[in-house]
Amino acid sequence: MAKKQTAGRDQLGEFAPKFAELNDDVLFGQVWAREKELSLRDRSFLTVTALITKGAFEQLPYHMQTAKANGITKEEIAEMITQLAFYVGWPNTWSAFNIAKEVWGD
Repeated sequence: MAKKQTAGRDQLGEFAPKFAELNDDVLFGQVWAREKELSLRDRSFLTVTALITKGAFEQLPYHMQTAKANGITKEEIAEMITQLAFYVGWPNTWSAFNIAKEVWGD
């Protein structure tokens, strides 16, 4: 089961309370909690792929750590990023590999 997310409220609660609520309660509280429809592992795989595709590297470390906690292995993340290189661009995947090395490093 997905853990209760509070990052929105912790980081933006006073500045953007509605966004914080949507982040914590809707995105993570409702969407990520739909494990019957799609596992946390699969959601992590999709989310990391989307972030790499968009070049959203600020959010990528958190989501890669979550992916690792949700069972994605070092070999799988390396294969995912290699596959993406030919579709989303070499620079995005180089950046993603550097983050993945930090998360899955020995």
